[in-house]
Amino acid sequence: MRVGQTLVQSPYFRQTAPEIRWLSRVCSVSLPICIMVCMLPIGHAALVTGASRGIGKEIALELARAGSRVAVNYYNDPPSMVDATVAEIRAFGGEVFPVEADIRSSAQVTAMFQQVLDRFGRLDLLVNNAGVQTFKPLLDVTEEEWDLVIDTNLKGCFLCTQQAGRSMKDHGGGVIVNLGSGCNKLAFPRLVAYAASKGGIEMFTKEAAVELGPYNIRVNCIAPGSIESERTRQEDPDYAATWSKLTPLGRVGTVADVAPVALFLASDAAAFISGQTIGIDGALFTKAQWPYKT
Repeated sequence: MRVGQTLVQSPYFRQTAPEIRWLSRVCSVSLPICIMVCMLPIGHAALVTGASRGIGKEIALELARAGSRVAVNYYNDPPSMVDATVAEIRAFGGEVFPVEADIRSSAQVTAMFQQVLDRFGRLDLLVNNAGVQTFKPLLDVTEEEWDLVIDTNLKGCFLCTQQAGRSMKDHGGGVIVNLGSGCNKLAFPRLVAYAASKGGIEMFTKEAAVELGPYNIRVNCIAPGSIESERTRQEDPDYAATWSKLTPLGRVGTVADVAPVALFLASDAAAFISGQTIGIDGALFTKAQWPYKT
């Protein structure tokens, strides 16, 4: 491997030498380990739902940096936002295309996957990131609000996983990463539909891992907690200060804390990990309520 613009001579890597050195710094490990963990095979194809902003966008960028071709799913987002995300990914030299679809609709999900397969020829990774939430007490939640959250977060995850699983089964396997939450395990006040949907996703992850494992399809869940993003700043303008004091690591997370975990699970470094949920919360939701001084 020569310094400069010479490509690394391996069927699995197409990054230049400076980019490999950058990856080594980012991963904070030795160069060989960094390459194993952070790179994806040439031709790798991924679909990330809800990828025009926030965590989904950062995951799409991380995958593109690692050499993946990326389909960016979005729904009802401003064209300028989608165009900006696509432009950022293309800046890494990666192949990317936006695909609009409402993941609550079986017909639209089917059409989306057909577009991805027509463009890429295969699908190696699905990231079920798209999600919504409604802040309201249980006794005040309407049927329409409940359906919106459950249909987007849980039904959408099911529909996309089913389509991805069918394709991956025919192409020798693949990886599915679902986005959970700290409320996978703990009740969040005024987020009844959201908590129910994310708890369902964790159990669905286990079920999918068991049923799809024989087809060489791995399914895992990542559960972010106290992550500062556009959405969380909308719910609390002082989000970082509010949550930092509750988190054992003393800070909130960022979308950049989440994306590398998705990349790791997509890579061969996680080849024997399936059916698991990985919390990304600085131990926030590991900590028990404790009345005494520590």
